[in-house]
Amino acid sequence: MNILVTGGAGYIGSVTVSALLQEGHEVTVYDSLVKGHPAALPAGVRLVKADIGDRDALQQMLAGRSFEAVMHFAALIEPGESMRRPDVYFENNLCKSHTLIQQAVAHGVRRFILSSTAAVYASKDSPIEEQDRLQPANVYGQTKLMIEQMLEWYRLIHGLHYAALRYFNASGAMPDRGEAHSPETHLIPLTLQVALGQREVIEIYGTDYPTRDGTCIRDYIHVADLARAHVLAVEALEQSDRAVYNLGNGSGYSVREVIDVARQVTGHPIPSVASQRRPGDAPILVASSERISRDLGWQPQYPDLRTMVETAWEWHRSHPYGYG
Repeated sequence: MNILVTGGAGYIGSVTVSALLQEGHEVTVYDSLVKGHPAALPAGVRLVKADIGDRDALQQMLAGRSFEAVMHFAALIEPGESMRRPDVYFENNLCKSHTLIQQAVAHGVRRFILSSTAAVYASKDSPIEEQDRLQPANVYGQTKLMIEQMLEWYRLIHGLHYAALRYFNASGAMPDRGEAHSPETHLIPLTLQVALGQREVIEIYGTDYPTRDGTCIRDYIHVADLARAHVLAVEALEQSDRAVYNLGNGSGYSVREVIDVARQVTGHPIPSVASQRRPGDAPILVASSERISRDLGWQPQYPDLRTMVETAWEWHRSHPYGYG
């Protein structure tokens, strides 16, 4: 299959590009490189450096190739930032995604895979299933939900087949690809930066949530498992015109538990300090993956948090300043 991957030079996108190539698919990466890293791409992959909001660039690229699917990772992804800068998130995530969807359909693309988020759901004490209440706690989650809704209308009106994969914290690393955001805001790499001597403490944003230890509880899914789910989903769209799948470990880990595992893996004390809650953080978001397991046979190969932290630690030790 000939597949266009937006945001393919990013963390999850680059690992997915590698997985697609291993399955024999042809891949073109479309990335502005504002957040992505060319060094994360497999050798020989075609890279188009452009923004998904650039209609002319999209038209030129789509007209020159016959793509069978689009896999869409390009987005701003920080819940806290989205509450401070909602206009930026609506413009970048929602409006630009609409330009991409519109141009994909206009150029005959029949399959669309959206990298969505478990942040579309309301907080819940037990694992979230796909039919549970949709109530984003932040603008980031709202933009992803609205993109899903756009895709549904394009399915009904234009026959676009689509899948939305809802997950929360991608984690871990491959030997040659890992998590490198600037600035970094994700818990595991921030915690490992303390062990590397790059910051003094790890901040815990909120210690009075109604959870087992007072801190937020989240899913953590290894990036390789996420990549494999995207590959399975795009292939499954040959038989189905719509799919929405959660990807989760089914139990979740609190902020304190993640930090404790990082201490065990690194052998570093990793001091922490309690800070105020951040706007837009739901107490608990843990997803059930029963549907994708049943439908597509997906099972996480790296379900254990310690393995996720260990693979991340190996990558960060060998890439202490990311791809730079």
